[in-house]
Amino acid sequence: MTKTLSLDLTYDAPLAAVTAMLADPAFRERVCDAQHATSRTVTVTGIPGRVDIEMVQPTEGVPGFAQKFVGSEVKVGQHETWTSPSAASLDIDAGVSVARITGSLSLVETGGRTVQTVRLEIQVKIPLVGGKLESLVADLMTKAFAKEEAVGREYLAG
Repeated sequence: MTKTLSLDLTYDAPLAAVTAMLADPAFRERVCDAQHATSRTVTVTGIPGRVDIEMVQPTEGVPGFAQKFVGSEVKVGQHETWTSPSAASLDIDAGVSVARITGSLSLVETGGRTVQTVRLEIQVKIPLVGGKLESLVADLMTKAFAKEEAVGREYLAG
């Protein structure tokens, strides 16, 4: 079973400014802080290029049925391969071997406003609770990208 998630993050800035923000390691560090990462490594080779983020996050608040799969913290790897200033593939390692999260990022500017569309395919290969875990991961990804959007709006306003 696979769950599909599509999110739009909206920024009141031109595409070039949003691309520059996404390529800024300081912005990525601020997003990790907003997502409550206890440690992180951010590597950016540029856009086009790669963005690699490795972070450790506490799993406090994760429902009991999921807690046994992840423990008290999870190491998350987010890997973006930008083929142009407006398109990337996305691979997220959720720190659990039975989970797979892949997708894409795209940026479109209209009238000085840029929308970043995040599309994810979430798959958890565990009998009986896989679908329930996919929904939980989708909710967690929605919250994580909402925090990224909030940090991005603040970053661009400053």
